[in-house]
Amino acid sequence: MRSLLQPILAAGLVVTLGLSGCAPVPDAADAAPEAVVPAEPAMPPVYETVRLPSATVHVVTIPDPVRYPVQVAVVDELARVDQIAAQLCGAGECVTAALNAGFFDPNNGLTTSYVVKDGALVADPNQNERLIDNPDLASYMDRILNRSEFRRYDCGGTPSYDITFHQEPVPAGCALVDAVGAGPQLLPQDTSEEEGFVDRTARRDALGSQSPNARSAVGLKANGSVVLVMVAQVLGVSPSGMTMAEVAELMGDRGVTQALNLDGGSSSTLVYGGTTHYGRLNNAGELVQRPVKSILWVENRD
Repeated sequence: MRSLLQPILAAGLVVTLGLSGCAPVPDAADAAPEAVVPAEPAMPPVYETVRLPSATVHVVTIPDPVRYPVQVAVVDELARVDQIAAQLCGAGECVTAALNAGFFDPNNGLTTSYVVKDGALVADPNQNERLIDNPDLASYMDRILNRSEFRRYDCGGTPSYDITFHQEPVPAGCALVDAVGAGPQLLPQDTSEEEGFVDRTARRDALGSQSPNARSAVGLKANGSVVLVMVAQVLGVSPSGMTMAEVAELMGDRGVTQALNLDGGSSSTLVYGGTTHYGRLNNAGELVQRPVKSILWVENRD
């Protein structure tokens, strides 16, 4: 397993020279002051909108996820993304960006994705009887319980990120801090069949991957940036939104090398700078504001 934002250490080499002959040895007062290298300024998240004929794509790029870590939040009772973000801040506005994340059962409010927060498992799909005891899913259960997740590690004090399967071990020297499951992976390849979303023999496509819809996804670039994507439907256009393959293509064109599909459709919601963007339109053309179970979020450090 690889991680795209590993800590980089620069080793300084100190050489002591023996002095001989008549060359004077400078005292402390004569020594040149050590050059001070200023720290690079933090690069805050950047928001942009990509307008296409059948979709509006909201993109937040976090170029410095070390100083602006991407975190996970989960709630006991389902709530809108903006409401969950508000709970994190009390009376303030501490969230720069937030995106809906893991899968859940809207009928009982229980998770169908693993969620880890601060190193502890806080949402476990094994505790959702409607999932575990569903006879229609019995043949897929091993794959469902090993679906992909977005992870944040602590590797020697430095955040590191990855997208991998739930049962994949944590890299040596790192600790798992946050994780939220969803799936399938969109890049570097589609893992829909491996994760039990698609079964071509049974004509199963649990997420309607080939139909345009509102979508949410998270990606990692080779330079370490984290990218949040939310695809919104367009009023008056039918069909509207994007297929999963189209989301993968869009993200790949923007330099994303690993990408994870998140809960989409009516759940698709992105908050940025205090504005909430919804992805799904109902038959009347109204925005759907669906409560969710978990989010990915970035702290406002301005």
